[in-house]
Amino acid sequence: MSSAPQIKIPATYMRGGTSKGVFFKLSDLPAAAQVAGAARDKLLLRVIGSPDPYAKQIDGMGGATSSTSKTVILAPATQPGHDVDYLFGQVSIDSPFVDWSGNCGNLSAAVGPFAIAAGLIAPDKLPRDGVATIRIWQANIGKTIIAHVPMTDGEVQETGDFELDGVTFPAAEVQLEFMDPAADEEGSGDAASNAMFPTGQLVDDLEVPGVGKFKATMINAGIPTIFVNAEDIGYAGTELQDAINGDPKALARFETIRAYGALQMGLIKHIDDAAKRQHTPKVAFVAPPAAYTASSGKQVGDGDIDLLVRALSMGKLHHAMMGTAAVAIGTAAAIPGTLVNLAAGGGARTAVRFGHPSGTLRVGAEAVNQDGVWSVSKAIMSRSARVLMEGFVRVPGDAF
Repeated sequence: MSSAPQIKIPATYMRGGTSKGVFFKLSDLPAAAQVAGAARDKLLLRVIGSPDPYAKQIDGMGGATSSTSKTVILAPATQPGHDVDYLFGQVSIDSPFVDWSGNCGNLSAAVGPFAIAAGLIAPDKLPRDGVATIRIWQANIGKTIIAHVPMTDGEVQETGDFELDGVTFPAAEVQLEFMDPAADEEGSGDAASNAMFPTGQLVDDLEVPGVGKFKATMINAGIPTIFVNAEDIGYAGTELQDAINGDPKALARFETIRAYGALQMGLIKHIDDAAKRQHTPKVAFVAPPAAYTASSGKQVGDGDIDLLVRALSMGKLHHAMMGTAAVAIGTAAAIPGTLVNLAAGGGARTAVRFGHPSGTLRVGAEAVNQDGVWSVSKAIMSRSARVLMEGFVRVPGDAF
């Protein structure tokens, strides 16, 4: 019996923030995968090594976590005033599914560097030394990201002394501006007048069968996110991954919260649809500042942070914080009365430093209330990025 030989596809394996992913130029993909659809999804699943019933992704580039089961496709800009188009695919580990419903804020830090190295940025936009300003069109959600990428001797500078909790080694700082991060799409309730809060409320009562009824802030900024108070669901907010990910019943409760929150936000029409939308929304729980020991052993004091936040991604507690969820945190913190803002002490604020399982992160946002409707012009945070490997990825020719 003959088998199809492997084909090779130009690709780059990159770290962006606390995530890793396989980056492609759209024009380098096989013709069938250059358009959205089943062929593209099958190809990316095979590249990453999914679906894998063993949940290890041994036969692919994935790392068997939500942070490392990711793909990115870049193309020349299709939108005026932008330099490159960025499309993100979150690949499921154990099911044949690629979720295109949201962005990855961490990998956003690697988009500018990859675009420059791949020749997608006009040469006159790139200083020999200094900082290149790259305007990115985030195609999943139709938003603009501005990346400030350091350059040295005409090339992207990747090394430096910027430290990011959740990443072992220092690197060069890449500042990101997420412009107008609130959603434009409709949700339920008064969404037409306030898309940032799909229900029209800063705080809602969320009733979840088998879990209970509790307060929730449901926001669509950066990525749709459901924030709840840690104490309302039996947590302190200082938990590390093992405390949640080693408890199947806890994970099932969080997934139920996520599903009913998605329904109330208008993101899905039926509760069963949540299984087909794994990347969004996110669920996070917040608490006032408290001292804890991060997963690295680093001591975080209650005076080092404004609040505690823990978030789940693709069904597991994240080891640090998703970049898009950090945008949601910064945005919600800037709006008095949300659960995030109240956990941080309440009042007006333009930035917060929050504690996550790996340490701390600072994020800023500029919020304005006009005629009772909140808007945010941008959210700002710093990440870093680095090329880990470049060349070709190989997949069986009949995989897609």
